Amino acid sequence: MASSKRRGGVGGEKKDLFHVVHKVPAGDSPYVRAKHLQLVEKQPDLAIVWFWKAINSGDRVDSALKDMAVVMKQQDRSEEAIEAIRSFRHLCSKQAQESLDNLLIDLYKKCGKVEEQIELLKQKLKMIYLGEAFNGKATKKARSHGKKFQVSIQQETSRILGNLGWAYMQQNNFEAAELVYRKAQTIEPDANRACNLGLCLIKQGRHEEARQALEDVRLRRIYGSGSEDEKVVARAEQLLHELNLINCVSSPFDVGLSVHEEIMERLDLVMNEWTPFRSRRLPVFEEIATFRDQIAC
Repeated sequence: MASSKRRGGVGGEKKDLFHVVHKVPAGDSPYVRAKHLQLVEKQPDLAIVWFWKAINSGDRVDSALKDMAVVMKQQDRSEEAIEAIRSFRHLCSKQAQESLDNLLIDLYKKCGKVEEQIELLKQKLKMIYLGEAFNGKATKKARSHGKKFQVSIQQETSRILGNLGWAYMQQNNFEAAELVYRKAQTIEPDANRACNLGLCLIKQGRHEEARQALEDVRLRRIYGSGSEDEKVVARAEQLLHELNLINCVSSPFDVGLSVHEEIMERLDLVMNEWTPFRSRRLPVFEEIATFRDQIAC
């Protein structure tokens, strides 16, 4: 009898270990089936079908909708993922709305929907001011590369501003992007954003200011995020090299013009490889002008 229990216990342990190793929940519901198809059987199209079944049956709707959108994005079905979130997010809890917004921003970026991306980023900034971000808490738990860590409101504000700056760069609105990056840097300096600021300044012909921003990164006066430091320094050095080439073009005519155009095209390629204007005063800051200082606190 005892040996039978032990065998049963070992079998239960193996079953539990299976769920831990494959990171799938236990049970026999539509959501569990979807996760099994996604992570174990590697059948994303079938997983999407079962995620739909989970949503329709009310089975872990928060997770089902988010996971389905992620799988759709991986399958180059981002447009469908956007429509799914828009159509069914009302079924999700209040706690899930913020992560759904973050997912939408990534999907907009993937689809090249820059205007929608900008609008949602501005909305998230407004939520921070109103105290609605992080469900009213000062910090939230986040996960990156399997590790959990705490994110503060200041860090989140700086991150959102960085994404907003990049979106403005996609519109060639470099003045607006510069303003956003400078605001983000006053909250939390970051080497990658400093590189983007340098590129904004180059595009505006303000080469000495750009050089100063990039040298701060090259000399490690501003740091990136851990393992990314070397890559960011390499970006700064690449931009400084392009900046030197621009300054070597002595004449804007004939051969000099073609060289200058070639360098600017190379800068555009650099910007596209990194994928994370009308007024000196950003629309988002016009909307939140009365609380811009509070955001930095």
